[in-house]
Amino acid sequence: MAESRSGEALGRVGSFEVVVLRLGHRPGRDKRISTHVGLVARAFGARGVIFVGEVEPSIVESLNKVTRVWGGPFFVEVVPSYRSVIAEWKRSGGVVVHLTMYGESIEGSDVLERIRGKGKRIMVVVGAEKVPADVYELADFNVAIGNQPHSEVAALAVFLDRLFGGRELVREFEGAKLKVIPSPRGKRVIKVEGGEGRQVDKAGRGGLVSAGGGCNG
Repeated sequence: MAESRSGEALGRVGSFEVVVLRLGHRPGRDKRISTHVGLVARAFGARGVIFVGEVEPSIVESLNKVTRVWGGPFFVEVVPSYRSVIAEWKRSGGVVVHLTMYGESIEGSDVLERIRGKGKRIMVVVGAEKVPADVYELADFNVAIGNQPHSEVAALAVFLDRLFGGRELVREFEGAKLKVIPSPRGKRVIKVEGGEGRQVDKAGRGGLVSAGGGCNG
């Protein structure tokens, strides 16, 4: 299971390897939404999220706890500078995609096909209220999930789903201790003993087993 960008075990969906770079986190104000950026990154196929600047340790621990319980691979990293991370990614042959309402429309242009054709290692940059101007120049692609005001969490989810074509929604997470069994009624979660092998029904039709953070329902 990947614990850092340099890990050998990479989380991939199909042929793409995706890492999310979160800019502009404001301690105290953005704790919930930055946590949700990480949750969406993991659930929708990215292999990790990198936060820039000062980030509460509780965010990192919450995301790591979700990965320990629900599986991975997925890493969480905090760095002081976005410029050095982007530069390193591009030097290694990676593609940088910046999600912004001012970019090329993902629906009204061929930008997604151009991204797919440029490379298989993709860094997706999502910002907060104000994104530094140089990010638009550093990015290989500035992509809009519609050109109306919206949430960076929603933009990230839509972009990853379009990129992976829905395959990320049926991937198996490695080392999971809990797993949801899709049901037409009620909630059912099973415990996966030892992270693999025999599965034991823990919840039946009752309430969802608590797994600490990020579990909607």
